[in-house]
Amino acid sequence: MNFDVVVTCAVTGAGDTTGRSKHVPVTPKEVADAAIEAAKAGAAIAHLHVRDPETGQGSRDPVLFKEAVDRVRDSGTDVVINLTAGMGGDWVPSAENPALPGPGTDMIGAEERLVHIKECLPEICSLDCGTLNFGDGDNIYISTPPTLRRMAELVKEWGVKPELEVFELGHIRFAKAMVEEGLIADPPMFQICLGIPWGADQTVETMAAMKAQLPAGASWASFGISRMQMPMAAAAVAMGGNVRVGLEDNIFLDRGVLATNGQLVERVIEIIERMGGRAVTPQEARNKLNLRGADS
Repeated sequence: MNFDVVVTCAVTGAGDTTGRSKHVPVTPKEVADAAIEAAKAGAAIAHLHVRDPETGQGSRDPVLFKEAVDRVRDSGTDVVINLTAGMGGDWVPSAENPALPGPGTDMIGAEERLVHIKECLPEICSLDCGTLNFGDGDNIYISTPPTLRRMAELVKEWGVKPELEVFELGHIRFAKAMVEEGLIADPPMFQICLGIPWGADQTVETMAAMKAQLPAGASWASFGISRMQMPMAAAAVAMGGNVRVGLEDNIFLDRGVLATNGQLVERVIEIIERMGGRAVTPQEARNKLNLRGADS
């Protein structure tokens, strides 16, 4: 059981959710406001993507990231900023020639995937630790070992903590190799991602199996998607982990009731407190995770 829980709120993501809920943030101002809302509701960490303000689709434009981050920082709100570094790995084979990229492909190298991280220098950035089929289409997310090693090397140099996002057991195996190679600062920080098609299923048994493979001393959190968001959060707390909620992973508070990010944070904190725990402050999270802003 974890009695001192780090709560992360993933406020928007890059998925096709903007047409399903008016609460999903799109513009940099809306993303920043959502992060501030989550912090005021009790989240220690805000995980941010940005979207094209015209289309609502996920974007990796450093200008949009900079505006969103600056707005949060300028607000004076104390929250740990965690930026995605997962954009730029999408491969969609061409229907005419599968050896070539088709519409929707966005493949770039390690340095370009981190342009916004170097510009904004958040305390945390995500690092998706392997390749994965996404859904039943031809969309493949690609992160090769050389790309990941180079990304880990760069963020360590900049003092940014990588959140090692693992979607199946092979991802944990590779992340542990990076830890052993000295590319990841102690303590390593894992996010066990459950329910993403076609990654690991969102069950208690799966979470326990993945947790069992983490290196000794690792900090970890987990999340589920859609209606399994809160059950997986409760399971993570019971197993000694931290939690993630937010509109990136689930847009509903109850059946048929659309949520805001703040409401999802409040709901998971209620669950944590009913289990006998508490949500830690942003500074406590920095100290616990050994982030750049930790007390010396």
